Amino acid sequence: MTRRSSWRVRAATASLSLISIMLVAIVAASRQSAAPVARRSDLFDSAQLLQDLRVLSADDMQGRRVDTAGGAKARAYLLRRFKASGITPFGSTFDEAFTFTMGRGGGTQTTVHGVNVVGHIDGTKTPGRYIVVSAHYDHLGIQSGVVYDGADDNASGAAALCSVAAYVAAHRTANSVIFVAFDGEEEGLRGAQAFVKAPPVAAGSIGIDLNMDMIGRDPNDKLFVVGIYRQPSLRPFVEHVAARAPVKLLIGHDTPGEKEDWTDESDHYAFMQSHIPALYFGVEDFDQHHQPTDKFETMTFDFYVRAVETMILAVQEFDAHLNAVGAGGVPRPS
Repeated sequence: MTRRSSWRVRAATASLSLISIMLVAIVAASRQSAAPVARRSDLFDSAQLLQDLRVLSADDMQGRRVDTAGGAKARAYLLRRFKASGITPFGSTFDEAFTFTMGRGGGTQTTVHGVNVVGHIDGTKTPGRYIVVSAHYDHLGIQSGVVYDGADDNASGAAALCSVAAYVAAHRTANSVIFVAFDGEEEGLRGAQAFVKAPPVAAGSIGIDLNMDMIGRDPNDKLFVVGIYRQPSLRPFVEHVAARAPVKLLIGHDTPGEKEDWTDESDHYAFMQSHIPALYFGVEDFDQHHQPTDKFETMTFDFYVRAVETMILAVQEFDAHLNAVGAGGVPRPS
């Protein structure tokens, strides 16, 4: 997630503190411990969810930075898992390549190559209308020789895509569901911007984007939904999900002037800018956000399983209502 609060210095430009280095060593030493045991889910294979998370946040993924070997390795794993989860591509491949430039002022401009992973599961009643379930898979890469694994940010969301898809494949929705793992989020929502600029289906057929970014670590069981302030018509749907959710699903972090306003801090915002309804689900992972200690071993595994179950409830909720609230799906933001 790209949180740019003034008090939070991004790891990409910050030097490592002695405390962070010590914590990395402690966490690394724990890698030989027994595999975590998470709450068993009745909706999906929770052991597979944790395995996907473990693989995507391993050191050999080199922090999954856009346009790196580590990012390509993570993408290859997601391609295999998309197929195994019942997702089919639009056309012959899941890969949707895009480019962007990086550089400041009159200095050297670098062309960066990103790749989104995009597929779908057709609906049973209205296959021409779509719910998008999204998460970015890139992270910060290697900084000062230290791998930033990005377990919560955002291997948690990327891994969850496969579990949500496996559920949808087994319990087909009325509307079609697009699953997309975005690249380049950490460089300014680049993958999401490329997607909404040239979506695989007509933009008007997309009812809503449900975006997951940092859903795996919260000992207080709090998962936030961002986007209601600017899209108040979505509140009843979210409240209905919250009433049944196995986590504390809270509305917040989207009010102008709020200390932590996340409205433009993840991929959902590209949809909102294109007048497509969108919600962002995430946690207040302040201490380990963009830190080298954001590792698999430090995740709140039971909470993570329940957060993914909550995302399935959200898909069910919007699937049930899309056809009932107008030809354009849920009311579109202005």
